[in-house]
Amino acid sequence: MTTAGQQDQAAVPRVVSILSALLQRVAERNDAAATAEQQQGAAGRRQPVSAFQGLTKPSISVGGYLERIFRFAGCSPSCYVVAYIYLDRFLRRRPALAVDSFNVHRLLITSVLTAVKFVDDICYNNAYFARVGGISLVEMNYLEVDFLFGIAFDLNVTPAAFASYCSVLQSEMAYLDHPPPLLDHCYSLAAAGAPDHHHHDDPAAGCHHRHSHQQLTV
Repeated sequence: MTTAGQQDQAAVPRVVSILSALLQRVAERNDAAATAEQQQGAAGRRQPVSAFQGLTKPSISVGGYLERIFRFAGCSPSCYVVAYIYLDRFLRRRPALAVDSFNVHRLLITSVLTAVKFVDDICYNNAYFARVGGISLVEMNYLEVDFLFGIAFDLNVTPAAFASYCSVLQSEMAYLDHPPPLLDHCYSLAAAGAPDHHHHDDPAAGCHHRHSHQQLTV
């Protein structure tokens, strides 16, 4: 017999858990890199001043936060793929910004908000998204504007680009189900740290290993 809680859990699209796992891994890796630099007394590369950077780590996990957005914001599954694309575009244009536990939640709520307005016919307003995300309306509005300028208002997503990022998420799903023991999984999502004008919206174009702060390379 299936309980109501199990039915609710089953209703969460797999794309939500896949995207949250990807971002959680990137944030933890960058957290570890920053901690190692501090312990070694190295100057390291400091995070740039950013509206997305919080002073403390939120108590809710990335997975719990994205699931909360799904349950209360009513976004279609396609929105999470488009949010993933927008986040990649944002990070390509801000290569000095590393996704970590201090900014990943704000980046998520803002990228999903931006995506739902572009993809879905009906969506909640910024005040509602601010409550879902646990931030003020003023901050939500500011983050949205900063994010839009960060992606140069490049909101259009071609079918080819959408399919390409879906393939990346499918690869992530396979990785989660059967993780290779020794391989360093890599997806690119702003992996190169700078825009690749020859491979725009190709998530595999800049995939490579990095030894310092990583963007969305996993």
